[in-house]
Amino acid sequence: MIVITTPTGDIGRQILDRLLGSGEAVRVIARDSSHLPDHVRTQADVVEGSHADPITIAKALQDADQLFWLVPPADFQDAKPARSHYLDFTRAAAREAASRNVRMVHVTSLGYGYGGEAGLLSAAFGMDELIESTGVQYRALAVPFFMENILRQAQPITQQGVFSMANTADRPLPTVATRDVAAAAAALLLDTTWSGQARIPLVGPDNLTPDAMAGIISETLGRPVRYEQVPLSGFQARLVQLGASPSLAREWAGMVDAQNNGIYDAEPHGAVCATGFRDWCRNVLKPAVRT
Repeated sequence: MIVITTPTGDIGRQILDRLLGSGEAVRVIARDSSHLPDHVRTQADVVEGSHADPITIAKALQDADQLFWLVPPADFQDAKPARSHYLDFTRAAAREAASRNVRMVHVTSLGYGYGGEAGLLSAAFGMDELIESTGVQYRALAVPFFMENILRQAQPITQQGVFSMANTADRPLPTVATRDVAAAAAALLLDTTWSGQARIPLVGPDNLTPDAMAGIISETLGRPVRYEQVPLSGFQARLVQLGASPSLAREWAGMVDAQNNGIYDAEPHGAVCATGFRDWCRNVLKPAVRT
């Protein structure tokens, strides 16, 4: 029995596409089963509730062998520290999985061992340490910047020919596509041979700066697109204007600051994923911005 959290998220739904029909029993945890596609409701066992809830997680892990774990983003207006969000969400699942000998595959950030504060990424590392402390067998999929983050910029790319972030324009920013994370997770969930505790960095084959990304986006779309670096303070203020709590905006800015200071270089990694940024732009971004 393989249990999947966040079954409607970018990664969770792609894992389900790979697992359903594999011959393995699949169970999903969903707050509202009506949001699940019909084929998921008919082919998978569904447990309704939050995967942060101890009762829900205990029910979901009955007779389970593997658990895919992903902590959803905090509510935009949540003033609780990100570390508390990650730990509160994960504590019951890690302990329950350890007590039942259920192996965990979870998504976290690349850069473990970075010496400074890293906002949201530090919260993910705190989750990793909690999971490890329970003794549960796990594989931590350690990822850098998701290519899919650029999809949030589809409108300005289409209308103004620009995308903007607070990441340094001329510093390489390692990336990964969610489909590669889903493929790695599905393979581990179907593999019954691994044991122990380990981290697996997942990084795409490119090492592009945001300026270089803009060049590839321009070539793919056939029209000029430029990158605009915004000040970190302005980025943080803009998040608050959009409704984020001041504490969440501060931790988001802390994450970007750590990216600009090379956090992803703190953990050894190689180019282990197949999807390059150009291929992703052609197959994912271009259809999203087509007018």
